Amino acid sequence: MSDVNTMVIEPLSKFYKDSSYLVKKCTKPDHKEFARIARATGIGFLIMGFIGFFVKIIHIPINNILMGGSV
Repeated sequence: MSDVNTMVIEPLSKFYKDSSYLVKKCTKPDHKEFARIARATGIGFLIMGFIGFFVKIIHIPINNILMGGSV
């Protein structure tokens, strides 16, 4: 029984204590912090979109050259 306690119950108990401590320490962001995070996320989406757009713009002519322009 002590093996079961050591291998199963103690890690679960420690995980529960650590998880409850984390939830207690978390706070909701205020309006200023939320706006900053949303702005950074939006800028990241725009940058990734432009990168994908330019890769597609460059890929189309190269693909047409390699494939001979056949559709």
